[in-house]
Amino acid sequence: MVIAIDFDGTIVEHKYPEIGKELPFATDTIKMLIADRHQVILWSVREGKLLQDAVDWCKNRGIEFYAVNKDYPEEDIENNDHFSRKLNADLFIDDRNIGGLPDWGVIYRMVKENRSYMDILKERLGESGDSQKKKHWWNR
Repeated sequence: MVIAIDFDGTIVEHKYPEIGKELPFATDTIKMLIADRHQVILWSVREGKLLQDAVDWCKNRGIEFYAVNKDYPEEDIENNDHFSRKLNADLFIDDRNIGGLPDWGVIYRMVKENRSYMDILKERLGESGDSQKKKHWWNR
């Protein structure tokens, strides 16, 4: 799976342009995703030196991304007439998600077990995820 991960507010506390403190278990979880053979892309609004600072920060903690702000390592964004900042990823992990950023343990379970955030919340609340779902007008 191709997973794009934001930096500020997702891997570290949001202190842009500085680098904030690491969010609990962020780098450990990213290393586990890479070990599970996912292609992990750093996907950030940072550019130039600020982006390199983020890449170096991650590298110093043992994280080597598949690519940085592009779909694949060899992509030449400067000579590509069709380049788009929108990545072709299967999953985006970002603090700006609707509902916010789950903790990194939950994120890992969602990816590893192919489960939704709702499934894990129901489990935590002791509800069965197998119960009859409410029928919507389009399923009648």
